[in-house]
Amino acid sequence: MKEETQQFDVASHFVSILEKDDNMSPGIAAIKTLLMVLEKTKFDTVQEFHSTIQAAVGAMRKTDKPMTSVVSGTELFSRFITLAKFDDKTMDEVRKIMLNRGQMFLEKLLESRNVIAKQAITFISEGCRILTHARSRTVREALILAAQNNKRFHVFVTHSAPDHHGEQMVRELENAGIDCTLILDTAVGYVMETVDMVLVGAEGVVESGGIINRIGTVTMAICAREMKKPFYALVESFKFCRLYPLNQRDLPNEYKYNQKNIKDTAKVHPMVDYTPPGYITLLFTDLGILAPSAVSDELIKLYL
Repeated sequence: MKEETQQFDVASHFVSILEKDDNMSPGIAAIKTLLMVLEKTKFDTVQEFHSTIQAAVGAMRKTDKPMTSVVSGTELFSRFITLAKFDDKTMDEVRKIMLNRGQMFLEKLLESRNVIAKQAITFISEGCRILTHARSRTVREALILAAQNNKRFHVFVTHSAPDHHGEQMVRELENAGIDCTLILDTAVGYVMETVDMVLVGAEGVVESGGIINRIGTVTMAICAREMKKPFYALVESFKFCRLYPLNQRDLPNEYKYNQKNIKDTAKVHPMVDYTPPGYITLLFTDLGILAPSAVSDELIKLYL
């Protein structure tokens, strides 16, 4: 029989992880939550396991947190932990195998930002000027690592309305000794001609190699292409998702809008936009430095 787990509130646990650690991606928080579900629940069948995991993911998707990496991360997690051979195993043994594989998966993901940062700093030259959008934890880690390697550079950070995450990004970079300028979102075109490159994070990478990221990213990418500036995206592979949008309307509403506003989107500001692969120079990932055209092959490997 399955253990009583009613006292474990999946959504509350997921939200509390993010509130306690501002540096954590929602995708990682979702995977940690699923590991907790595995620890607290015994299953009589593998089908019962799948049903419980699906219900837990559904509960997290009803929160007001960004959903793109939650969906992709939990899909990859569920696939990875069920790839082991379970022949002649009791359900208790199966559960232990899944927990061990889940912990291995999580530990690998937690190293992703460091791997990406080491790749990206080779592109940051002495005295260069960098434009970034809002607050990407992965970009921040790369910039701080570059500064720790005694590279001097200047970073322009967009304010990022409506939540103004750029202000926090500037504080964090300045605390690391990095020269920064906070700019208006509408000043991207003005500043673009003075920078050497654009570095952005991403909430998701779609099959075409395009990215889903904070609203305003596609505007920045269009400006960068017009002014012939390299546009680099720094993103973990667990954010690779099986989507193939052709335009902004093709993005699922749960990715674009806060859950409390999802039923009335006509007057609500989207939180993310889609940047097509043609505007992206390279993707720095824990799988390596990729051209956007290589993403589809990597997705096939991830989901095999």
